[in-house]
Amino acid sequence: MPLSVIPYVPQYITVHLAPADQWAENVTVSFPDYIKNVASSEIYPTWPEAALRANILAQISFALNRVYTEYYPSRGYEFDITSSPVNDQKFIKGRSTFENIDRLVDELFTSYIRRIGYVEPLSARFCNGTTVTCDGLSQWGSEELARQGYSAMEILRYYYGNDIELVTSAPVRNITSSYPGYPLRNGSSGEYVVVLQTMLNRIARNYPAIPRIYPVDGIFGPKTQQAVREFQRIFGLISDGIVGRATWYKLVFLYVGVTRLSELASEGQTFTQVQAPGSGVTLREGSTGPAVSALQFFITVLGQVLYNFPTLDIDGIYGPKTRQAVADAQRYLGLEPTGTVNNETWMALYDAYVAVSDTLLAGAGLPVTPDEIEAAVTGQYPGFDLAYPI
Repeated sequence: MPLSVIPYVPQYITVHLAPADQWAENVTVSFPDYIKNVASSEIYPTWPEAALRANILAQISFALNRVYTEYYPSRGYEFDITSSPVNDQKFIKGRSTFENIDRLVDELFTSYIRRIGYVEPLSARFCNGTTVTCDGLSQWGSEELARQGYSAMEILRYYYGNDIELVTSAPVRNITSSYPGYPLRNGSSGEYVVVLQTMLNRIARNYPAIPRIYPVDGIFGPKTQQAVREFQRIFGLISDGIVGRATWYKLVFLYVGVTRLSELASEGQTFTQVQAPGSGVTLREGSTGPAVSALQFFITVLGQVLYNFPTLDIDGIYGPKTRQAVADAQRYLGLEPTGTVNNETWMALYDAYVAVSDTLLAGAGLPVTPDEIEAAVTGQYPGFDLAYPI
C-alpha cells in the first residue's frame, strides 16, 4: 500500500527498454516526455482530437498506476515501467514526437482517470482493437467513436464504465520509495506502522494463517511482530519479525496483488482505508505526513466553491494556514471550530467529499453554481471535486 494517499505525477520516470525479465538499458526521462513518446508510438496524430485525448489520458493513468503501486520496485527491479507493449506501453528511445500530441500532453500530463471513490489512478489497459483485443480501450475503436462525435470522456466511459472521473492538477514531485528507509521492529510506532498493519490485515484475508492485528494503532507490539513473523514464514523470508526492505516490498507486492490495484478490475483504495487518523489519534498544528495531505486535499476540493475555504498546498505539513482552514471547515460543518482533527472531523470532511462526488460527478458536467451544488447535496456539503469531463 503506497504511503502517499494523494497520487502524484513523477517529475521523471525510469523506463526499461525491454520486457522486465530481459537485460536492457534503463533510461530516465521527464514524465511529459515519456507520455509524448508513448502517444507518438501507440497512436496516429491524424486521429480526431477526442480520440487523441482519450488515449493520452489512458496512457497517463496506466503509467501513474505503475508508479503508485510500485509495481516493478516491489518485484526487485530498479525501474518504474518497461517499454514492452505486451505488459506496459510502447516506448522508443530517441524517437521524434508529433507537435499536436506534444501540445495535448503538455495540457493533460497532470490529469488522470480513476474510479469514483477510489484513490489510485486507473490501470487503464488498452490494445489496438484489431489484431489484439482486451477488456480495456480499443485504440482503433476510440478513433471510430470520435468520428461519431463522442467526447474524450464519453470514449473513456464507453470502455471503462460510467463510474470513472477525471482528476486534474495532480501534484508533481520526485518519485519516493514507500519504504521508510529503516527497519520497523518491536517498539516502532507511527504512520509507517499503520501502513504495515493495514497491509498485513488485508493480506491475511487471503492467507488466514497470518493473525489479524486489532486495533490498527500504529504501535509495533507483540501482535504485529507475530503477524510479521508468520508472513515471513509463509513467503520464505527470514522469520525474525523485523520489517526490512525485503519484507516491506514483499508486503507491497502481495498487497497490490490481493487488492488487484494494478489491474483494471481493482478492489480499489479509499481515503478512509488508507489514511484515516484512527481512534484516539488527533491531527493538529505540527502534525506531518500523508494523513495531513489527505486532509488538505479534502478542504481544497470542498473549497472550490466556498470563498471561506482556502486553497491549501498539499504538502503534508499542518501549519497555521491548515489549522485556520480546519477551523473554518468545522464551523461550516456545524462542529466545534477547534482547528484540530479528531475522528469526528475527519469523517465529516470525508463524508462531505463523498457526498459531493457521488451526487455531482456521476453524470452532470461542471462548472455548476453554488445554488445547484446546495440542492444536489441537500444543503449540507456544498463544494465539488477536482474532476470534470474534458
